[in-house]
Amino acid sequence: MNGVTDGLDFSSIQLIGTAVTPAVMVSGCGILATGLDNQISRITSRLRDMVREWRTLPEGHPRRTLLRDEVAIMDRRHAILAKAIGITYAALLSFVATSLLYLLRRSVPVPEALPVASFSVGVLLLGTMAVFALASLRLSRRAIALEREDLFRDVPPPGA
Repeated sequence: MNGVTDGLDFSSIQLIGTAVTPAVMVSGCGILATGLDNQISRITSRLRDMVREWRTLPEGHPRRTLLRDEVAIMDRRHAILAKAIGITYAALLSFVATSLLYLLRRSVPVPEALPVASFSVGVLLLGTMAVFALASLRLSRRAIALEREDLFRDVPPPGA
């Protein structure tokens, strides 16, 4: 053996690795949650701006219809991202539970399947969150298409 591995208990190293992997996933979930929270905040701010603009326009103004349609899209995006952030926090909790279960195995008999199941649930939750984020992106493109349509109603877009 080499000098680095002499005297190391590989079961301890394996335990640390299995406990740290979910902890890294916890950090990843935290980063994702921060990004989702920022998106939610921007959508909230944009919604308020659009509603404020809608209120200043006279009845029958064509932009009011556009704003109403966009507010409906943004409201759906907000709801989707709110679900996504909730799912992300659930995944975070699942990874925390995984780490705790692996650490508990040193003193309490914990079936091997339990932390594996907990970790798997976290991964599935992150996959679900990604699907919600993609749905939000699709709605974002719809809102932009409405603005583009309004902007280029009387003039063809550049390159067309």
